[in-house]
Formats: sequence, C-alpha cells, structure tokens
Amino acid sequence: MQQLEQEIKELIISSLALEDLSPQDIDPAAPLFVDGLGLDSIDALELGLALQKRYGVAMSADSEETRRHFGSVRALAAFVQNAGAQKP
Repeated sequence: MQQLEQEIKELIISSLALEDLSPQDIDPAAPLFVDGLGLDSIDALELGLALQKRYGVAMSADSEETRRHFGSVRALAAFVQNAGAQKP
C-alpha cells in the first residue's frame, strides 16, 4: 500500500502541476482539500481523470462516497486497491 500511496502522491504532483512539492511533502493521512494540501473542485476533477486514466477506476462526481475517497492520499490508495481487486 505504501508503494501505491507513493504513486498517487506523484500523480497528484504531476497532474496538478505542483512542482514546488515533492512526494515527501504530502502526508498520506492529511486532507487533500481545504486544510492539508488545499486542493479545490477543479483539482478534484483533474485528479479524478488522472486516476481513471492510470488505474482504470471510475467515480461518480457528486457522490458522498467519492468525497470520502478523496479525503486523503491513504483513502485514495485504499479505493484504487479495492477497485482493482474487484475487477474480474
């Protein structure tokens, strides 16, 4: 799971052009939105597309479940891992 968290941190940095951050700067348990990393709704859309492209996961844009998945890097990693485990 740590490897997946690392990959997601790198994906966040590259897909959102956060060149001033390194993966080590991102706490995997910290919130991604408002507090923590401070991302906004546009960032969420871009990150969602990057996750879909890289891992083949699909998310509903306005669901409460999706908001939970985007709570932190750790939550995203768990979602990606579980989604991958459910594929045939």
